[in-house]
Amino acid sequence: MYGKFANIVVAALGSMGSYLFGGWSALLEFLVLLVVVDYITGIVASIKEGRSSNKNKGLSSKKGSIGLAKKGLMFLVIIVMHRADIVFELSFLMTGSIYFYLANELISIIENLGRANCPLPPQLKQVVEILKRKEIKDDTNEVNK
Repeated sequence: MYGKFANIVVAALGSMGSYLFGGWSALLEFLVLLVVVDYITGIVASIKEGRSSNKNKGLSSKKGSIGLAKKGLMFLVIIVMHRADIVFELSFLMTGSIYFYLANELISIIENLGRANCPLPPQLKQVVEILKRKEIKDDTNEVNK
């Protein structure tokens, strides 16, 4: 009984995701991964700051809820950009918004790691720079068309 229900729920979520995002791409998968990593590193950084002498910092359910809401809105923007791509017969709005959010998530992860006093590999800094250049390049190419 529960197995069939789980199959129906997974099928419904998959169909809905496919419709809303136009399929599941490696970019979306990478963005979801970064969202999860950003949230986890944010929690770790807040716990570490809360253990320090600073009483104004630390883990807060209010800040966590606001962070989750912002991440939900981020995916809502991507959905809207996908639908705009379809309506206006374009192919860059959703991809451009995903690159924008990828760069923001990576920057946020780097900030969280800094707040937690964790060392940061130089390769991660290079990925952020590549995404920033790609975002600018995509925007410039599509405007010139």
